[in-house]
Amino acid sequence: MKYLCFSDLHCDKAAAEKLVAMSDDVDVVIGAGDFANQHRGISDTLNILAAIRKPSVLVPGNGETAQELQQAAKLWETATVLHGDGCEVAGVPFWGVGGGVPVTPFGDWSYDFDEDQAAEMLKGCPEGGVLVVHSPPIDSVDHDTGGRVRGSQAIRDIVEARKPKLVVCGHIHSDWGKQVQIGPALVLNAGPAGVVVEVP
Repeated sequence: MKYLCFSDLHCDKAAAEKLVAMSDDVDVVIGAGDFANQHRGISDTLNILAAIRKPSVLVPGNGETAQELQQAAKLWETATVLHGDGCEVAGVPFWGVGGGVPVTPFGDWSYDFDEDQAAEMLKGCPEGGVLVVHSPPIDSVDHDTGGRVRGSQAIRDIVEARKPKLVVCGHIHSDWGKQVQIGPALVLNAGPAGVVVEVP
């Protein structure tokens, strides 16, 4: 299965147009959150991405709520928005949890969850599937510009327990494009340029 993975568009229309073109050569598209900037401009990119005809799985970032993303994605007929729930695409189980985990230092506008809330939303994650999260697992692709680790313990715990084949995240801009392994799981901090990965 070939996946086009991206995150953190933050209203970048040119990046969205490039992703539409890239989607022709993959089986599934995965968007790991932050389509908007502080709850503004989400339709700037979603209206462009709606041209993607491949099955697509999205989670909200900390810049938009799940409800805002669901509303903006209504025009995107092949997209499914996940947040504390799952779906199946071409026989592959997906689970998604969006928002900033743990709570960010950005203030009230940020759509954030603490580790306990995240653990509750991750409980249904299936074995050996694809996990789509906005925040990375702790001590993976989560090092900020100062070198500090900014990921989530709850997300790492579920990755270690359920062993997904692929984990797609974003959130930490300084690690965009980086990949690590946690056991059998390929963990990718996608970024807005889009990364194509093939997972058996």
